[in-house]
Amino acid sequence: MAKPKVVLGVTGGIAAYKACELLRRFTESGHDVRVVPTDSALHFVGAATWSALSGNPVSTEVWESVHEVPHVRIGQGADLVVVAPATADMLAKAAHGLADDLLTNTLLTARCP
Repeated sequence: MAKPKVVLGVTGGIAAYKACELLRRFTESGHDVRVVPTDSALHFVGAATWSALSGNPVSTEVWESVHEVPHVRIGQGADLVVVAPATADMLAKAAHGLADDLLTNTLLTARCP
């Protein structure tokens, strides 16, 4: 049986470091986790840390590859999307369909809860 695929969106709140614990719990439970941090989140926890903890590469840019569109691949392949912490800015963007970074674009393409 394939591991459930989880997208963990991390925003730039002071609680961003707590997402490391959430990531650990998901991976220990047998989930395949892709972390999608915002630029602001990377000020609190770096991409190398997310990659090491998840065992997966960390994508941060919508157009980082011309051969594929990461937000579509990541969003449509997910079984679950969790955004933690979710700043007020992220909640407003999600509520109004504003997609100006990889995480918000991923939310728009996700076909799961």
